[in-house]
Amino acid sequence: IPHPIQELTTVRVQDPRVHNEGSWNSYVDYKIFLHTNSKAFTAKTSCVRRRYREFVWLRQQLQKNAGLVPVPELPGKSPFFVGSSDEFIERRRQGLQRFLER
Repeated sequence: IPHPIQELTTVRVQDPRVHNEGSWNSYVDYKIFLHTNSKAFTAKTSCVRRRYREFVWLRQQLQKNAGLVPVPELPGKSPFFVGSSDEFIERRRQGLQRFLER
C-alpha cells in the first residue's frame, strides 16, 4: 500500500531591509519565503517582501473571518524600544515568523 505523501509547508521571515533610513518615513520590510508540496498551491515556492503594516492588515482580515477561532498575536509596535534598532528588528522578525507559522 503506497503511503500518502505528507503535505508540508514551511514559511520563513528573513532578510529585513530598512528603507529611507534616517528619515521620518523610514520602514523595514521582510522577505517571506514559502515552500510547500501541497497540491493546493500551484507554485511550490514563492517569495514576497512585506512590511509590518501589511501583517496588521492580514491579521484584521483573518479576525473578520475567524469566528470563534483565535487569531495569533503579532509582535507589538514599540516606538519607545530600548536597545538597538537591530535588536528590535530581529525580535519583530521572530514574532512575524511565529505569527505566520501559527
